[in-house]
Amino acid sequence: MAEAALAAAPPDTFALQLREKDLEARELVELARALRIICDRHHARLLVNDRLDVAIASRADGVHLPANSFAVADPRALIGHDRLVGVSTHEPAEVIAASRAGADFVVYGPVFDPLSKGAYTAARGADGLISACSAASIPVFALGGMTANRVGDLRARFAIAKAEKTIVRPAGVAVIGAIFGVPDPAAAVRDLIDAVTR
Repeated sequence: MAEAALAAAPPDTFALQLREKDLEARELVELARALRIICDRHHARLLVNDRLDVAIASRADGVHLPANSFAVADPRALIGHDRLVGVSTHEPAEVIAASRAGADFVVYGPVFDPLSKGAYTAARGADGLISACSAASIPVFALGGMTANRVGDLRARFAIAKAEKTIVRPAGVAVIGAIFGVPDPAAAVRDLIDAVTR
């Protein structure tokens, strides 16, 4: 599925995040190394969720920290500034804190109720995303219930907000359910890219 999804994306537009909580370390490193090969083939970045050791062992492009993970300074000290450190956020204050701590980007959400799992907190909606982007000094990626149609709706909402005041649009979207679990992941990727870049 990762191969099909990345093959449908233009080079250097996608990152793949390995988020796997049930594998032992050796299996996780093997999976990450296999994904590294796929990502290299399609000029995509590979990020590993919360497992700095696996990110280093697999030559990943960075690590993504859940909101309750260790401080940004810890992975930064080990991987330097050549690799990415991202942080999950749920409030504008967390976006600001991640930026000040030295994160390269944040994922903000859930904007809508997730497609792939139950909601872990209330959906923030377009207004929450606008607040997060307005507070940010680093790229913000919208997460939670993202579909091509919802991305289009968000673009319209941001156009209205921009007419009212100066705001920064999200850098992109992060998805799980919109690609995984659909019959044609490549078509889903193409629809999302079209919605984001339209």
